[in-house]
Amino acid sequence: MEEHGQRRGLLIVLEGVDGAGKTTQADAIEAWVRASGRDVVRSREPTQGVYGQRLRRSMLEGRLEPEEELELFLNDRREHVEQVIAPALEAGAVVVLDRYYFSTVAYQGARGFDCDELMARNEAFAPAPDLLLILDLEPEQGIGRVRARSDQPPDTFEIPDKLRRSRAIFLQLGARLPYAEVIDAGRGCEAVREEILGHVRALTLNSPAA
Repeated sequence: MEEHGQRRGLLIVLEGVDGAGKTTQADAIEAWVRASGRDVVRSREPTQGVYGQRLRRSMLEGRLEPEEELELFLNDRREHVEQVIAPALEAGAVVVLDRYYFSTVAYQGARGFDCDELMARNEAFAPAPDLLLILDLEPEQGIGRVRARSDQPPDTFEIPDKLRRSRAIFLQLGARLPYAEVIDAGRGCEAVREEILGHVRALTLNSPAA
């Protein structure tokens, strides 16, 4: 991985299909970390940058060719790492991300890309998280939650059969990565939050503020 300076902060990533509750749980993590006296930087992918905006448009207007879409994700992430993630970690902040390169692996992997190659291409420049929280949810339940909170249909990334393949990849990542925790997101929000904050507490206790 490219060097960006000494890493003094912590990187916490939330992953999972739409409707799993990532944003809600990221709010809880942010509030808890701030209350503990540490600086927090919140962000998400795709970003609001040029590459991220093109990706968001593709979700609404129709998919790009697979390789073009992948390159946009990688370029968006490089910019995100350089401008947001790496500086915040070097400053000692706790960075909380709603999606990261594991989404690229899961979703592009479901489209036929080799997952190991996708991991390698991302790990070449993107720092690995200290804690990866995979919020696991049945795809149909996730789609139902999205529809319940909006009159807009789930984006074109969220198709049930593809979601099942993506979910399987997320679970494979959860089983193989030492910093990953798989969370049953089908439970009530409070139960999910308590389990997640337990992992966050353990991480921060083992890594005092810089």
